[in-house]
Amino acid sequence: MDPRINVIDKRLKDIKRIIAVSGGKGGIGKSSTASLLALSLADIGKNVGLIDLDFYGPSCHVILGIRDVYPEEEKGVIPPDVDGISFMSIIYYAKDNPLTVRGIDISNAIIELFAITQWGKLDYLIIDMPPGIGDSTLDIIRLVSKIEFLVITNQSKVVLETVKKTLKMLKDSKVPILGVIQNMKTKEFPEVREWIEKFDVRYLGEIAYDDGFEDCLGVPERLLKSAFAKRIKKIIKSM
Repeated sequence: MDPRINVIDKRLKDIKRIIAVSGGKGGIGKSSTASLLALSLADIGKNVGLIDLDFYGPSCHVILGIRDVYPEEEKGVIPPDVDGISFMSIIYYAKDNPLTVRGIDISNAIIELFAITQWGKLDYLIIDMPPGIGDSTLDIIRLVSKIEFLVITNQSKVVLETVKKTLKMLKDSKVPILGVIQNMKTKEFPEVREWIEKFDVRYLGEIAYDDGFEDCLGVPERLLKSAFAKRIKKIIKSM
């Protein structure tokens, strides 16, 4: 057994809740939701960590405007504090280079990131998951014992099909599911809620498409005032 796995339990022991933000497809606002969830929780006084595990398209640092700050090395690494968020990402090691790894190398990188990161005491650790339900998702479920999943969808039937597979996999694995958020809502589409509730999973609500959100990227103060953030804060109360 990899000795780093026992270290992971120790690294996470003082974290009250660990929430993985997941979705069946890329481009559905998963990273935006994870980033705004972390930022909004920090804004109401919670101790929050955020780790970006989207190895092929890390973007939380872009959304939150994180630059020129780096982890400190001290018996592992201590994530930098940015706007009240302890932030960790593969971007610190890959820089702007494409990450050309797959399979066992990704699993090894996930184990290493969790084993070396000293989070300390947190109310919440938010994990921005890679898209889909591949090896990375299975690794996280295996490595993080007290994880809960928040699943993102939109109105696309293609996305909904992949979300149904995600929910079935999580149910079969007996992993707690916080609920499902419908993102980028542009019109009434009650079938989304009906499809979700068939899985006996909470439907946490909708986030309307926010055409001004792009102008807020990289500026936390603007992000917190966006329609997206206001809706996230309401959803937090239901969680």
